[in-house]
Amino acid sequence: MIYASLFGAGTAAGAYLIIPLPPVPITLQTLFLGLAGALLGARLGALSQVIYLLIGIIGLPVFAGGKAGLGVLLGPTGGYLFGFIAGAWVIGVLVNLKEKPGFGWTIVALVAGTVVIYLFGVAQLSLVARLSINKAISVGVLPFLIGDTVKILAAAYVVKRIKPRFNIQVPPA
Repeated sequence: MIYASLFGAGTAAGAYLIIPLPPVPITLQTLFLGLAGALLGARLGALSQVIYLLIGIIGLPVFAGGKAGLGVLLGPTGGYLFGFIAGAWVIGVLVNLKEKPGFGWTIVALVAGTVVIYLFGVAQLSLVARLSINKAISVGVLPFLIGDTVKILAAAYVVKRIKPRFNIQVPPA
């Protein structure tokens, strides 16, 4: 539970850690989310993201841009936040399918989790903003692909380096 809380806090901090690249600045939220899923497993990784969302719902400004509240979750970008929970769970399940997941397998798990986040995000963006799926993908996925690729590679590297020393019993999904 402590690790889940710490990774939830890490995700919140990631909203403020911004790499200002054009056309879209990159936050480090999904880096922490990927680390949570890969290191804590499906259940605790997803729980870390539930904690993150609950912190934001109660009013602490932990969402990207210093936003908070239930309105963010119900707005155009809320699907991505809901996708954080499912994405962390998918990453945790996939990483733990192998006894010793390598760098490549960890990348596969992180990519799959990112795709899940995009699916949730594009669905809600399309519905709330009344955009076609193609338009929602062009504004809600394409600008983030380069940044997400960098974060996936960074997370996989960190997992490779610390997972062997990370002594936590990961509960089954």
